[in-house]
Amino acid sequence: MKILYIPFKKNAVPSTIIIVLLVVLFFFLGWNQSIVVLNNMFKNPIYKGNENISKVAFECNVVWGTEYIPAMLDIFKDRDINITFFIGGEWAKENPELITRMVSEGHEIGNHGYSHKHHSKLTLEQNLKEIKDTENIIKEITGITTTLFAPPYGEFDDITLRAATSLGYKTIMWSIDTIDWRRDGVNNILDRVLKNPHNGAFVLMHPTEDTIKALPVMLDKLNEKGYDICCISELLE
Repeated sequence: MKILYIPFKKNAVPSTIIIVLLVVLFFFLGWNQSIVVLNNMFKNPIYKGNENISKVAFECNVVWGTEYIPAMLDIFKDRDINITFFIGGEWAKENPELITRMVSEGHEIGNHGYSHKHHSKLTLEQNLKEIKDTENIIKEITGITTTLFAPPYGEFDDITLRAATSLGYKTIMWSIDTIDWRRDGVNNILDRVLKNPHNGAFVLMHPTEDTIKALPVMLDKLNEKGYDICCISELLE
């Protein structure tokens, strides 16, 4: 009986071993996780946009404060302004009519994770699930596939960024924070926003009573300073 002999070049052996290891990795971890493991590069979070134009982007994280959303939308509609709403998956599931209104009135929808967890404490698999589950419910309601991700609490680590990048997301932070969740008054919100407005700023806010009261003044003052208000993606172009 003849023994089949397949000749290997000396430098081909390491390549063969690598190919085998890749196959094993994809088999045990799955495609998405394997890509993240193999690719140590990830997109860094983005804190502000184009600094060459006098525009600021408003981003509103929504997982609570539902009762204030209609009034906020009314203010933006009256002024013909569109912003970016980062939506939690659980909130979207419970409030399809409000997220539908956001889309119908021209607002941009981003991904805020499904259940408002601390993403820096999650495993890779958990990060992927939080983002993907939210993407799925938003797409089911609106037909839109989200591409911007704002981690809850602004917390992330390298694993979070790798998860977001592997799913095709840009991770969005902010350069101006209203800190309106403190509910420490309208004047404090206005001071935080108006003391240092700048080209390309990302302004973070939430749906609170103080925010609704401060919003018209904030918009007027920014306009007086020469700034237009827009959504996040407009400043990323």
